[in-house]
This record gives sequence, C-alpha cells and structure tokens, in this order.
Amino acid sequence: MQTILRILKQAGGWHHGLYLKIENPPYISLVIEATDESGPCGLPAISVCHYGEQNGDAMRDAEMCFELGLAGGAHLSPFYYRQDYLGIEQWSRTIVRDHYVYLVSLHQQHERFAKVWDNNLRLQGFAEAFEQQQRKQRA
Repeated sequence: MQTILRILKQAGGWHHGLYLKIENPPYISLVIEATDESGPCGLPAISVCHYGEQNGDAMRDAEMCFELGLAGGAHLSPFYYRQDYLGIEQWSRTIVRDHYVYLVSLHQQHERFAKVWDNNLRLQGFAEAFEQQQRKQRA
C-alpha cells in the first residue's frame, strides 16, 4: 500500500485521531483514519475505505484495516476486509479468546486485493489529490 503510505507521510504520519478524507472526482471519496484499537499484533492500525451510499446509509465499498509496521521500513499489513454491498466481512488475522488466529490463504487474498487497490488509487491520483487539498488548506 505504497500510495497510502505516501499519503500518511504527507499527513505527518500515524497518530491518534488521524482522519483524512480525500475528494478526487469522479471517484468515490477515500477515507483514511486511525482506529481506536490496535491491530492483532498490537501495532497501530488504520482503516482505509471508500464510502458509498444506499438508502441514505453509508456503505463501505470496500474497507480494509491494516497494521502499520516499521521493522524493515514502513509497511501496512492487512487483517480485515469489508464490502457492504456484497455482505462480506472477513478477518484474516485476529485475536480469538486470547489466541492469535492467522488464516494464511485469506490473508494472501487480502494482500492481493490490497496490492490491486493500491495500484488503482495510484493510477486514479489520490496522492496528488491529497497534496492539492493540503495546499488549499494552507493557503
């Protein structure tokens, strides 16, 4: 998720209360926010989500949660995926009754989806849209 890491760096890094909404017409807004809870390995976590709307309700289209790791360089490791329009909610890494659960095949699927999504965000210019928003806010 190099595009998300680039945006996080421009925003000053991860911190409690982090909330970024990136408008980039004609695409659905992208929201990046720090979660209240750590990820399954105890690392800081973020949610990355496109929100749509159906019957007045916010719908995740899609959402992924990642742990932010720093060992070996900044990286994001997925552990959660949700797609409201399809009724999908998945944890590939989590804690169940004080035990770490790691679903290898599902985690690999999450990593593949994250890679494709990140490439789409890059091609759609979300990092540049965030830079423009930052410049407008400073002006």
